[in-house]
Amino acid sequence: MQLPFKNRVEAGRLLADALKPYAGRTDVLILALPRGGLPVAFEVAQVLAAPLDLMLVRKLGVPGQEELAMGAIASGGITYLNQDLAESLRISDSAIDGVASREKKELERREQAYRGHRPIPEVRNRCVILIDDGLATGATMRAAVLALRQRQPGRIVIGVPVAPADTVENLRAEADEVICLATPEPFLAIGKWYEDFSQTSDEEVRDLLTRAWQQRKQE
Repeated sequence: MQLPFKNRVEAGRLLADALKPYAGRTDVLILALPRGGLPVAFEVAQVLAAPLDLMLVRKLGVPGQEELAMGAIASGGITYLNQDLAESLRISDSAIDGVASREKKELERREQAYRGHRPIPEVRNRCVILIDDGLATGATMRAAVLALRQRQPGRIVIGVPVAPADTVENLRAEADEVICLATPEPFLAIGKWYEDFSQTSDEEVRDLLTRAWQQRKQE
């Protein structure tokens, strides 16, 4: 696997090749973690001929070190907290609650902005492939898996272009399968492994979702 990836589109096409055993199956549903996961997932959905939707999750950043995840929240009222990290950094319950409250508002805003009145897809007994543009600590993806488990899917597969090896191993205990194209060391940051890692906008997310949904209607 040659790094860095040119952009999320290229990463998505390469990831789609690795996920081809799931192509053409009627029980497969692809859920992207927005925003960065959507361009990757769109390419996968095209190759696998599978429906595409969203798994809304928000990282809970450490106060003052927002890029460091101490946990995450997901649609459905699911909260994942790295208790060991919170305790080692002596983060108070009130500080955690404050961060969670802010992120919950953003989660609700995105739900409305991206999905509008479109219903959440049924996942019971389906094979759900969760996709992001990369993982660092894996906290956000872990929250997504926990939220999904409550809805009783038949199988949960995590698909990402790049992540640290230890994060991938930890997530193997959470999901039924983890497919990661590259586990470079030292990892440093997701953006290091993309030539173009510019932020995905809300407009891009809505456009890709609309295109995917319209394609499904025409089939």
